Amino acid sequence: MPRWKELPTELDPRVRQLVVRLRRLKDHSGLTMRQLAAKTGYSAKSWERYLGGRSLPPREAVEAMARIEGDDPTRLLALHEVAAEAWGDRRGAASAPEAPRTTEATGTAETAEAVETAEATTAVPESLPAGTKKARLHIPSPRVALVAGALTLVVAVSAAVLVVTRPADGAGRAAADPHAPSAAAASSSRSKPTYTCQVERIDDHWYAGNSRTQDALLAYGHAGPKVAEAQCLLRRAGISPGKIDGIYGPLTQRAVKIIQKRAGLPNDGLVGPHTWKALRTGPQAWKAHQG
Repeated sequence: MPRWKELPTELDPRVRQLVVRLRRLKDHSGLTMRQLAAKTGYSAKSWERYLGGRSLPPREAVEAMARIEGDDPTRLLALHEVAAEAWGDRRGAASAPEAPRTTEATGTAETAEAVETAEATTAVPESLPAGTKKARLHIPSPRVALVAGALTLVVAVSAAVLVVTRPADGAGRAAADPHAPSAAAASSSRSKPTYTCQVERIDDHWYAGNSRTQDALLAYGHAGPKVAEAQCLLRRAGISPGKIDGIYGPLTQRAVKIIQKRAGLPNDGLVGPHTWKALRTGPQAWKAHQG
Protein backbone atom coordinates (compact mmCIF):
# COMPACT_ATOMS: atom_id res chain seq x y z
CA MET A 1 0.00 0.00 0.00
CA PRO A 2 1.58 3.35 -1.02
CA ARG A 3 2.22 6.01 1.55
CA TRP A 4 0.19 8.98 0.40
CA LYS A 5 1.46 12.53 0.71
CA GLU A 6 -0.37 14.92 2.97
CA LEU A 7 -3.18 16.76 1.22
CA PRO A 8 -2.90 20.57 0.94
CA THR A 9 -3.99 22.25 4.17
CA GLU A 10 -6.13 24.74 2.27
CA LEU A 11 -8.13 21.95 0.58
CA ASP A 12 -11.87 22.22 1.30
CA PRO A 13 -13.13 19.45 3.66
CA ARG A 14 -15.73 18.41 1.07
CA VAL A 15 -13.05 17.91 -1.58
CA ARG A 16 -10.79 16.21 0.96
CA GLN A 17 -13.52 13.67 1.75
CA LEU A 18 -13.80 12.70 -1.93
CA VAL A 19 -10.01 12.40 -2.38
CA VAL A 20 -9.65 10.22 0.72
CA ARG A 21 -12.40 7.90 -0.55
CA LEU A 22 -10.72 7.62 -3.97
CA ARG A 23 -7.38 6.86 -2.33
CA ARG A 24 -8.95 4.02 -0.36
CA LEU A 25 -10.50 2.53 -3.49
CA LYS A 26 -7.18 2.75 -5.30
CA ASP A 27 -5.35 1.05 -2.39
CA HIS A 28 -8.00 -1.67 -2.19
CA SER A 29 -7.74 -2.37 -5.93
CA GLY A 30 -3.97 -2.91 -5.72
CA LEU A 31 -3.50 -1.20 -9.08
CA THR A 32 -0.52 0.93 -9.99
CA MET A 33 -1.06 4.37 -11.49
CA ARG A 34 -0.38 3.02 -14.99
CA GLN A 35 -2.82 0.15 -14.52
CA LEU A 36 -5.42 2.55 -13.16
CA ALA A 37 -4.89 4.78 -16.20
CA ALA A 38 -5.37 1.83 -18.54
CA LYS A 39 -8.62 0.79 -16.88
CA THR A 40 -10.18 4.26 -16.60
CA GLY A 41 -8.91 6.02 -19.73
CA TYR A 42 -7.32 8.86 -17.72
CA SER A 43 -3.52 9.23 -17.70
CA ALA A 44 -1.33 8.35 -14.74
CA LYS A 45 -0.32 12.02 -14.42
CA SER A 46 -3.99 12.99 -14.21
CA TRP A 47 -4.62 10.47 -11.44
CA GLU A 48 -1.59 11.79 -9.55
CA ARG A 49 -3.19 15.25 -9.62
CA TYR A 50 -6.62 13.91 -8.67
CA LEU A 51 -5.36 11.81 -5.74
CA GLY A 52 -3.01 14.58 -4.62
CA GLY A 53 -5.83 17.10 -4.26
CA ARG A 54 -4.34 19.39 -6.94
CA SER A 55 -7.16 18.91 -9.44
CA LEU A 56 -10.80 17.81 -9.23
CA PRO A 57 -11.41 14.56 -11.09
CA PRO A 58 -14.22 14.59 -13.68
CA ARG A 59 -17.44 12.75 -12.93
CA GLU A 60 -16.62 10.01 -15.45
CA ALA A 61 -13.28 9.27 -13.75
CA VAL A 62 -14.96 8.95 -10.36
CA GLU A 63 -17.59 6.60 -11.78
CA ALA A 64 -14.89 4.50 -13.48
CA MET A 65 -12.98 4.20 -10.19
CA ALA A 66 -16.11 2.98 -8.40
CA ARG A 67 -16.86 0.37 -11.04
CA ILE A 68 -13.34 -1.06 -10.88
CA GLU A 69 -14.20 -2.36 -7.41
CA GLY A 70 -17.72 -3.35 -8.46
CA ASP A 71 -19.28 -0.73 -6.13
CA ASP A 72 -22.48 1.19 -6.71
CA PRO A 73 -21.16 4.62 -7.84
CA THR A 74 -24.17 6.51 -6.42
CA ARG A 75 -22.58 7.41 -3.09
CA LEU A 76 -19.22 8.28 -4.64
CA LEU A 77 -20.93 10.51 -7.21
CA ALA A 78 -22.82 12.25 -4.42
CA LEU A 79 -19.48 13.08 -2.79
CA HIS A 80 -18.22 14.29 -6.17
CA GLU A 81 -21.23 16.58 -6.58
CA VAL A 82 -20.57 18.22 -3.23
CA ALA A 83 -16.83 18.48 -3.93
CA ALA A 84 -17.46 20.02 -7.36
CA GLU A 85 -19.61 22.70 -5.77
CA ALA A 86 -16.88 23.50 -3.24
CA TRP A 87 -14.21 23.49 -5.96
CA GLY A 88 -16.26 25.86 -8.11
CA ASP A 89 -16.73 28.25 -5.16
CA ARG A 90 -12.96 28.33 -4.59
CA ARG A 91 -12.13 28.96 -8.25
CA GLY A 92 -14.83 31.61 -8.55
CA ALA A 93 -13.44 33.49 -5.54
CA ALA A 94 -9.88 33.27 -6.91
CA SER A 95 -10.71 34.40 -10.46
CA ALA A 96 -13.43 36.99 -9.76
CA PRO A 97 -12.50 40.28 -11.43
CA GLU A 98 -12.21 43.31 -9.26
CA ALA A 99 -15.24 45.54 -9.22
CA PRO A 100 -14.71 48.73 -11.13
CA ARG A 101 -13.64 51.41 -8.70
CA THR A 102 -15.55 54.64 -8.86
CA THR A 103 -13.61 57.69 -7.84
CA GLU A 104 -14.26 61.34 -7.89
CA ALA A 105 -11.20 61.87 -10.11
CA THR A 106 -13.47 61.82 -13.17
CA GLY A 107 -14.61 65.34 -12.54
CA THR A 108 -11.00 66.51 -12.15
CA ALA A 109 -9.95 64.80 -15.39
CA GLU A 110 -12.82 66.39 -17.24
CA THR A 111 -11.82 69.75 -15.79
CA ALA A 112 -8.19 69.36 -16.92
CA GLU A 113 -9.36 68.37 -20.39
CA ALA A 114 -11.66 71.39 -20.52
CA VAL A 115 -8.77 73.68 -19.48
CA GLU A 116 -6.52 72.21 -22.16
CA THR A 117 -9.26 72.65 -24.75
CA ALA A 118 -9.82 76.25 -23.70
CA GLU A 119 -6.10 76.99 -23.83
CA ALA A 120 -5.80 75.40 -27.26
CA THR A 121 -8.79 77.40 -28.47
CA THR A 122 -7.53 80.73 -27.19
CA ALA A 123 -3.86 80.20 -28.14
CA VAL A 124 -2.52 82.68 -30.68
CA PRO A 125 0.48 81.73 -32.79
CA GLU A 126 3.48 83.96 -32.24
CA SER A 127 4.12 84.39 -35.94
CA LEU A 128 2.19 83.83 -39.12
CA PRO A 129 3.53 82.46 -42.37
CA ALA A 130 4.31 85.05 -45.00
CA GLY A 131 1.38 85.96 -47.17
CA THR A 132 -1.19 84.78 -44.63
CA LYS A 133 -4.04 87.16 -44.29
CA LYS A 134 -5.10 88.09 -40.80
CA ALA A 135 -8.72 87.81 -41.83
CA ARG A 136 -8.33 84.01 -42.25
CA LEU A 137 -6.99 83.49 -38.69
CA HIS A 138 -9.80 82.57 -36.31
CA ILE A 139 -9.07 84.12 -32.92
CA PRO A 140 -11.90 83.89 -30.36
CA SER A 141 -12.94 87.08 -28.73
CA PRO A 142 -12.05 87.75 -25.07
CA ARG A 143 -15.70 87.20 -24.14
CA VAL A 144 -15.64 83.60 -25.47
CA ALA A 145 -12.44 82.87 -23.55
CA LEU A 146 -13.99 84.31 -20.41
CA VAL A 147 -17.10 82.09 -20.73
CA ALA A 148 -14.95 78.97 -21.25
CA GLY A 149 -12.90 79.78 -18.17
CA ALA A 150 -16.06 80.32 -16.12
CA LEU A 151 -17.49 76.94 -17.20
CA THR A 152 -14.23 75.22 -16.29
CA LEU A 153 -14.32 76.79 -12.84
CA VAL A 154 -17.94 75.66 -12.29
CA VAL A 155 -17.09 72.05 -13.17
CA ALA A 156 -14.10 72.04 -10.81
CA VAL A 157 -16.15 73.48 -7.92
CA SER A 158 -18.95 70.94 -8.50
CA ALA A 159 -16.50 68.03 -8.37
CA ALA A 160 -15.01 69.33 -5.12
CA VAL A 161 -18.47 69.68 -3.56
CA LEU A 162 -19.32 66.08 -4.46
CA VAL A 163 -16.11 64.78 -2.87
CA VAL A 164 -16.82 66.65 0.36
CA THR A 165 -20.54 66.02 0.72
CA ARG A 166 -20.83 62.29 -0.08
CA PRO A 167 -18.87 61.03 2.96
CA ALA A 168 -20.60 63.65 5.07
CA ASP A 169 -24.01 62.35 4.04
CA GLY A 170 -23.05 58.80 5.03
CA ALA A 171 -21.66 59.98 8.37
CA GLY A 172 -24.80 61.99 8.98
CA ARG A 173 -27.04 58.99 8.42
CA ALA A 174 -24.91 56.85 10.72
CA ALA A 175 -24.98 59.53 13.43
CA ALA A 176 -28.74 59.96 13.11
CA ASP A 177 -29.42 56.30 13.90
CA PRO A 178 -26.34 54.52 15.32
CA HIS A 179 -28.37 51.50 16.41
CA ALA A 180 -29.99 50.85 13.02
CA PRO A 181 -28.84 47.50 11.50
CA SER A 182 -27.02 47.64 8.21
CA ALA A 183 -28.85 46.73 5.01
CA ALA A 184 -26.55 43.75 4.45
CA ALA A 185 -27.22 42.36 7.93
CA ALA A 186 -30.97 42.84 7.53
CA SER A 187 -30.94 41.10 4.15
CA SER A 188 -28.87 38.22 5.55
CA SER A 189 -31.22 37.72 8.48
CA ARG A 190 -34.23 37.69 6.18
CA SER A 191 -32.74 35.21 3.72
CA LYS A 192 -31.55 32.65 6.30
CA PRO A 193 -34.24 29.94 6.64
CA THR A 194 -35.34 28.68 10.03
CA TYR A 195 -36.44 25.13 10.75
CA THR A 196 -38.47 23.59 13.57
CA CYS A 197 -39.05 20.01 14.64
CA GLN A 198 -42.76 19.12 14.74
CA VAL A 199 -42.31 15.40 15.27
CA GLU A 200 -45.30 13.10 14.78
CA ARG A 201 -45.76 9.41 14.08
CA ILE A 202 -47.77 8.33 11.04
CA ASP A 203 -48.17 4.66 10.09
CA ASP A 204 -45.23 3.60 12.30
CA HIS A 205 -42.95 6.21 10.73
CA TRP A 206 -41.63 9.42 12.29
CA TYR A 207 -41.86 12.78 10.53
CA ALA A 208 -40.63 16.20 11.68
CA GLY A 209 -42.54 18.46 9.28
CA ASN A 210 -39.62 19.52 7.04
CA SER A 211 -39.61 16.77 4.41
CA ARG A 212 -41.30 13.42 3.80
CA THR A 213 -38.48 11.95 1.72
CA GLN A 214 -37.57 8.29 2.10
CA ASP A 215 -34.57 8.04 -0.21
CA ALA A 216 -32.92 11.45 -0.75
CA LEU A 217 -29.12 11.17 -0.69
CA LEU A 218 -27.48 13.61 1.76
CA ALA A 219 -23.75 14.16 2.24
CA TYR A 220 -21.38 16.54 4.01
CA GLY A 221 -21.90 20.08 2.71
CA HIS A 222 -25.54 19.68 1.67
CA ALA A 223 -28.15 22.11 2.99
CA GLY A 224 -31.92 22.50 2.96
CA PRO A 225 -35.15 21.16 4.52
CA LYS A 226 -34.20 17.52 3.93
CA VAL A 227 -31.08 18.00 6.05
CA ALA A 228 -33.22 19.69 8.73
CA GLU A 229 -35.59 16.70 8.65
CA ALA A 230 -32.69 14.31 9.24
CA GLN A 231 -31.38 16.53 12.07
CA CYS A 232 -34.79 16.50 13.80
CA LEU A 233 -35.05 12.71 13.55
CA LEU A 234 -31.51 12.31 14.88
CA ARG A 235 -32.41 14.44 17.87
CA ARG A 236 -35.60 12.41 18.39
CA ALA A 237 -33.46 9.25 18.46
CA GLY A 238 -31.35 10.77 21.25
CA ILE A 239 -28.33 11.75 19.14
CA SER A 240 -27.51 15.45 18.96
CA PRO A 241 -26.74 16.79 15.47
CA GLY A 242 -26.03 20.29 16.80
CA LYS A 243 -28.32 23.12 15.72
CA ILE A 244 -31.36 22.39 13.56
CA ASP A 245 -30.10 24.70 10.83
CA GLY A 246 -30.48 22.55 7.71
CA ILE A 247 -26.70 22.41 7.13
CA TYR A 248 -24.95 19.03 6.90
CA GLY A 249 -21.87 19.89 8.93
CA PRO A 250 -19.43 17.86 11.04
CA LEU A 251 -21.80 17.45 14.00
CA THR A 252 -24.58 16.14 11.78
CA GLN A 253 -22.18 13.78 10.02
CA ARG A 254 -20.97 12.45 13.38
CA ALA A 255 -24.57 11.87 14.54
CA VAL A 256 -25.39 10.03 11.29
CA LYS A 257 -22.42 7.69 11.76
CA ILE A 258 -23.54 6.92 15.31
CA ILE A 259 -27.08 6.02 14.27
CA GLN A 260 -25.77 3.93 11.36
CA LYS A 261 -23.59 1.96 13.75
CA ARG A 262 -26.47 1.39 16.16
CA ALA A 263 -28.75 0.29 13.33
CA GLY A 264 -26.16 -2.14 11.94
CA LEU A 265 -25.54 -0.11 8.77
CA PRO A 266 -22.24 0.89 7.12
CA ASN A 267 -21.25 4.03 9.03
CA ASP A 268 -20.10 6.10 6.05
CA GLY A 269 -21.80 9.32 7.14
CA LEU A 270 -24.07 9.43 4.06
CA VAL A 271 -27.85 9.47 4.45
CA GLY A 272 -29.47 7.18 1.88
CA PRO A 273 -32.60 4.98 1.76
CA HIS A 274 -31.41 2.59 4.52
CA THR A 275 -30.43 5.41 6.88
CA TRP A 276 -33.73 7.20 6.23
CA LYS A 277 -35.55 3.97 7.10
CA ALA A 278 -33.62 3.76 10.38
CA LEU A 279 -34.48 7.40 11.16
CA ARG A 280 -38.14 7.00 10.25
CA THR A 281 -38.77 3.75 12.14
CA GLY A 282 -36.73 4.44 15.29
CA PRO A 283 -34.61 2.36 17.72
CA GLN A 284 -37.39 -0.11 18.54
CA ALA A 285 -37.48 -1.28 14.93
CA TRP A 286 -33.68 -1.64 14.86
CA LYS A 287 -33.70 -3.91 17.90
CA ALA A 288 -36.52 -6.01 16.50
CA HIS A 289 -34.71 -6.35 13.18
CA GLN A 290 -31.40 -7.24 14.82
CA GLY A 291 -33.10 -9.71 17.15
